[in-house]
Amino acid sequence: MPTSADVAREAGVSQSTVSYVMSGKRPISEKTRQRVEDAIARLTYEPHAGARALAGHRTSTVAVVMPLRQASGAERLMTFVEEITLAARVRDHDVLLVTADEGPSGLRRVAGRSLCDAVVVMEVGSSDERVRLARSLELPVVFVGIPDDREGIHCLDFDFDGAGELLVAELAGLGHDTVDVLGWGADVVAQDFNYVPRFAAGARRAAAAHGVELRWHQPDDERDRQAVLDRAVGGDVGHGGAGAAAPGLVLTAAIPETLRALSERGLRPGRDVDVVALATDAEGEAYGLTAVPTEPRDVSRRVMERVFALVDRHGPSADGPELVPARIVRRGSTRPA
Repeated sequence: MPTSADVAREAGVSQSTVSYVMSGKRPISEKTRQRVEDAIARLTYEPHAGARALAGHRTSTVAVVMPLRQASGAERLMTFVEEITLAARVRDHDVLLVTADEGPSGLRRVAGRSLCDAVVVMEVGSSDERVRLARSLELPVVFVGIPDDREGIHCLDFDFDGAGELLVAELAGLGHDTVDVLGWGADVVAQDFNYVPRFAAGARRAAAAHGVELRWHQPDDERDRQAVLDRAVGGDVGHGGAGAAAPGLVLTAAIPETLRALSERGLRPGRDVDVVALATDAEGEAYGLTAVPTEPRDVSRRVMERVFALVDRHGPSADGPELVPARIVRRGSTRPA
């Protein structure tokens, strides 16, 4: 690959002149600058990212630190990655995906090698070790999630707290005095993802406000899910009989599997059981679910707006989290109020 020395020979100037043209640290005549830029174009010279950063130039790259711990997590995160990439291309930036589960060392490596202009941190934990390091870095770091320790960092996310509140309140408004939440499995909870306790806090707040008994379940596999549903629907409860009490269910994970298990019991959402869910718009529409959509695209767009505002040095101060508000979309999985 061509070097800056090759560019200097091609342009008929010294190597230091090439460096000054690239860095802008010294005034160079327009004629000389044009010769150097023409040589760069002819040789398709690409300066080393770290060298350009040291010279005061941008790398035109945004790093996304996104640990992939399991295949199901990758599928969930791809919508974020797609939207982040689209936003980066609009600003003529590339995206560097860092997928190893390295904790703070991954963030330190990306920043220390001057590989990017900014970092987006995903899969944020409630007690996230990367927060302390992010405060010490000079380049912008934006967290997609709300850690417990959020002072002095930039963080944006969907309002999971509000989502939990909306879903439980929806079932309470349909007359349910008991609500069963089929939540994330123990494997997800053990990873300390910040959205789990935030959603739970909102659900519990709504249950207390409406006088609803909240029963929380964490089915880890199909057998466990079947047992949870047996307890939640109470055997023969439902089936559309006169005066039958339809159970109220909140789903946050394994949505198609749970709906299939209800169908196998002869229970139809919206007739025999009221089902609401935390889901993407696509899932809600596909399964006809009354749901709070998680807005991954809106979250990603806002994250990238914050990233480029910080890169351009006119971004807001890190004065608290920014939340994409929760909203409920009613479909056929619940009975009319």
